[in-house]
Amino acid sequence: MPPAPAAAVGQAPLARRLLAEFLGTALLVAVVVGSGIAAQQLSPHDIGLQLLENSTATVFGLAVLILMFGPVSGAHFNPAVSLADAIVGRRAGTGLPVRDVAAYTIAQCAGGIGGALLADAMFATGAHLSTKHRATGGHLLGEVVATAGLILLIFALARTRRGVLSAPAVGAYIGAAYWFTSSTSFANPAVTVGRMFSDTFAGIAPASAPAFIGMQILGAAAGLAAVLALYPDAADSADDVIVPHAPAVNGVSVRR
Repeated sequence: MPPAPAAAVGQAPLARRLLAEFLGTALLVAVVVGSGIAAQQLSPHDIGLQLLENSTATVFGLAVLILMFGPVSGAHFNPAVSLADAIVGRRAGTGLPVRDVAAYTIAQCAGGIGGALLADAMFATGAHLSTKHRATGGHLLGEVVATAGLILLIFALARTRRGVLSAPAVGAYIGAAYWFTSSTSFANPAVTVGRMFSDTFAGIAPASAPAFIGMQILGAAAGLAAVLALYPDAADSADDVIVPHAPAVNGVSVRR
């Protein structure tokens, strides 16, 4: 029997999920860019302290946003995660429907741009394209590593039924990757697009963005390969990426 369509199992309507992805990604980029601007203003002569302030705000902000929007859309906030979820779940009829990936991506990228412009407005820095070039060989390798680790973490938590830990675990991973990767772990095409629109500490020059996004997709593919090697039945839990978002009926989570 073919899998039931999303609406038949009580998943939130697509419009509501897209709104959650737009708002979640917008607020995530606002946290990243806004805390970067604040760090630059508060600690103008200490880049290490700026990075600590920026990464700490991102850790807590991301965890809160996953808790806030996860029950509606899964809290992907990341086209690489949405694409990986669709690929993994396709054969089992779980995860994000393939037909929804483009819509998620558009909502996430639009949210990323909106979040950067919001941060620029809050700190009155003006909306300018970034001039901060980042696309060195080391930075690009860092994006492969950061994104691969993120994908592996997310699917491992879903497969082992530890989705309740996703918010703190994903936040902690991104916070750690700020420091152990040379790129400071963008690991997200939508966030990369958004950060082009802020010529501040957290920005990335438009000329550097395509290479970053390409390496993020490559990293997602590497992470997905690791997931399928370690958890061959990962498709069965794709509905739990990043957190379970199929509504419960009589206390039981509904699945496709």
